[in-house]
Amino acid sequence: MSTINTFTDKISNERTALLPAIEFRGEIRIVDHERDIAEACKYLAQQPLLGFDTETRPSFRPGVAYRVSLLQLSSPERCYLFRLNKIPLAKPILQLLADRNILKIGADVSGDLRSLRQIRHFRDGGFVDLQTIAPEWGIAEKSLRKLSAIVLGQRVSKAQRLSNWEAAALTDKQRLYAATDAWVCTRIYERLQRTPKTRNN
Repeated sequence: MSTINTFTDKISNERTALLPAIEFRGEIRIVDHERDIAEACKYLAQQPLLGFDTETRPSFRPGVAYRVSLLQLSSPERCYLFRLNKIPLAKPILQLLADRNILKIGADVSGDLRSLRQIRHFRDGGFVDLQTIAPEWGIAEKSLRKLSAIVLGQRVSKAQRLSNWEAAALTDKQRLYAATDAWVCTRIYERLQRTPKTRNN
């Protein structure tokens, strides 16, 4: 554990923009066939800690909303992108989401789970929401971008957030964005766990 907590409570958009970008450097695997679900979940079930996120195709018209398109689950070395617009929210995935022994770290977890439950109802277990725990370290920011800036000193790009997540094929930039969003949650969590909760003023 590090000896002091030097996290600030807030950070400006301008200061955040000046920070170096953080990117996932591991392997990214797309799961867009039902036959590949079990193998992906077998690997993920062996990990003690996973990053968790979802993406939804944006709607630019009032009254039009889309179901969640993508579920990201990432270990430190490998991120799986489950294309839920092409595959079912199958039992092996639901078992992962319910397993209390596998910590799944995200930001705004309740919102992501609510989106997933529009596809299929399930029980969840083992989730940790960075937005909920960050105040214990004196951090007031909620967005993943700013949590990363404060805790890691690096910026998460949001350039692909409003791209089409139901495209026939995801671009390299979309894949990297989606994987980074999930993986960086584990990096933030691990750094918090190594830092005392009392801040040095």
